[in-house]
Amino acid sequence: MTKTIAVAGKGGTGKTTFTAMVIKYLSERSTGCILAIDGDPSANLNLVLGMELEETIGHIREETMLDVQSGRYDPSMSKHDYFEYRINRSLVEGDRVDLIAMGRPEGPGCYCAANNILRHVIDRLGNDYDYVVIDNEAGMEHISRQTTRDIDLLFIVSDPTVRGLMGAKNIVELTRELSTRIRRSYLVINGVRGELPAPLAERVKEIGVPLLGTLPYDEQVVEFDIVGRPMIELDSDSTRASASRALLDQAGIV
Repeated sequence: MTKTIAVAGKGGTGKTTFTAMVIKYLSERSTGCILAIDGDPSANLNLVLGMELEETIGHIREETMLDVQSGRYDPSMSKHDYFEYRINRSLVEGDRVDLIAMGRPEGPGCYCAANNILRHVIDRLGNDYDYVVIDNEAGMEHISRQTTRDIDLLFIVSDPTVRGLMGAKNIVELTRELSTRIRRSYLVINGVRGELPAPLAERVKEIGVPLLGTLPYDEQVVEFDIVGRPMIELDSDSTRASASRALLDQAGIV
């Protein structure tokens, strides 16, 4: 049975790097196949995974709408089959990890039929994998629009700032408005230098989900970012990778 893991957090908190650590952990600790879904419009999960991305679902959706309206598609295919064909072609295949990127959300002329097909395709694709890992935009709204699957585990990532924790609290409140069922949620605080300051520790109590733990600041992560090296290549005994591994052991994601 497919296990679905989601990661959310406002921009700059390190959520995409943590998503890479989740995928690294799964690839090392299990023999299962993984589908990584980049649900953030900025579409940079491929960079931390070291995978080439040619097109996003948002781009395909807009192109498909134009192709259907102008008749520029194979008439032997239904609109549903044509859209599904384009989505399947956009899948980036790797060694046990495949990637699909959602790209920007639909524009004002929402093509509901296309979104319904998209939900179907993403759900069907997910069933072919042991794990689905979703890197979300902070708002989380796209989850219920673009998949009907439940979330087994949600990691909400914050940095060690009041703004970061307020953003995490907002995400928790948003999840309660979604039609998607979330079985377990945890808070992860990223980039902590030393102990978590007492004022922030007090704020954590207001978030509404348990704190799984903190991840220490790691200079190697900064160096990887500067040169554009994929985070998936972090040494397994590095500060960030080993701390992430300990938290994920605790969460029991495998």
